[in-house]
Amino acid sequence: MRFQVLDIVPHSPHPVTGEIVDTHERLRRVVDTAVLAERLGFDSYAVGERHAGEFVSSSPTVLLGAIAQATSRILLSTGVTVLSLLDPVRVAEDYATVDQLSGGRLEIVIGKGNEDRHFPMFGLELGRQYEYLAENYELLRRLLREDGVDWTGTHHADLTGVTTFPRPFAGPFRIWHGSATSTTAVDLAARWGDPIFSANALQPRENYKVLIDRYREKLAEHGHDPARGYVGSGSGGLFLADGDAEAIAEYRPVYEGFAARMRAAHAGDDRPGKATSFATVEEAVAHGPALVGSPERVAAKILDYHAAYGHDVQSVSVNPVLPYERQHEVLTRFATEVVPLVRREVSTTLWGPADAGRAAGFVAAA
Repeated sequence: MRFQVLDIVPHSPHPVTGEIVDTHERLRRVVDTAVLAERLGFDSYAVGERHAGEFVSSSPTVLLGAIAQATSRILLSTGVTVLSLLDPVRVAEDYATVDQLSGGRLEIVIGKGNEDRHFPMFGLELGRQYEYLAENYELLRRLLREDGVDWTGTHHADLTGVTTFPRPFAGPFRIWHGSATSTTAVDLAARWGDPIFSANALQPRENYKVLIDRYREKLAEHGHDPARGYVGSGSGGLFLADGDAEAIAEYRPVYEGFAARMRAAHAGDDRPGKATSFATVEEAVAHGPALVGSPERVAAKILDYHAAYGHDVQSVSVNPVLPYERQHEVLTRFATEVVPLVRREVSTTLWGPADAGRAAGFVAAA
């Protein structure tokens, strides 16, 4: 299995103390943590994109450009690029620039995003979010692959003979499709023979598994090689301590404080994936995707989820309100104590020499 660190760059006060770091420091930590992730041997580092709420990830390409210059080996990614909002011409230009800066170490994950408020900010209609996603992706694919693109669509202006610059480092970089609540994303991925990344963050396992299973069925229906059907999985947060009870006790104020805030913010909105299904940390550990406990317990949980999902890459996120040194301690223990236990049981061709579609400038360590 491969491993990724994801930061969607939330920037909100500690739910108990009210403390918050300034924006400059929060963004600096994103880059510094990417450097640590590379040093620890993680395969990938991803940043999110949000345009509403308490986040400072509105410019993921700027962050990835900084990370590209601060690192030399780790694969760069997104979680997700909110393609429904964006002009595919600009996306092709911006991400090809990051691809060049990183020496071909880029793959991205696209989606509509888990936020309703950003659509009116961009003059777009929430009800057409999946239309935007499908059309924008088709145009983006062509711009990354072709010179002199002619285009006539519904939501983007017509193009005649357009070539975006810079071109990608060594041909089009791989694009994954973020999957959380809808069949639309997995159907789009299966149509094009692309991999998917399950959010696996706020809902019961069964809600995500049905989408992963559908993806594999549709991938076969479209005649694509199953070997191309890589699957990634997120998590409901990572926290480690020497023992399970110690980890739960220490993490409880953070988890339950944010869970209560999320549920209050979405009161009356029963759509899946808008708020966590698990009010307590015990519920999140026992019935949800939270990775909280001893290293042995967390490794066992990842393997248990792998038995259901068959995923190739596990993404983890550490809550940024924890003391900064504690965040790095958790990532270090995960890399040195959890990863070896999982890799002893699960292997994958993803990002290795046999993965012909991997980022051109990246080969995962053995």
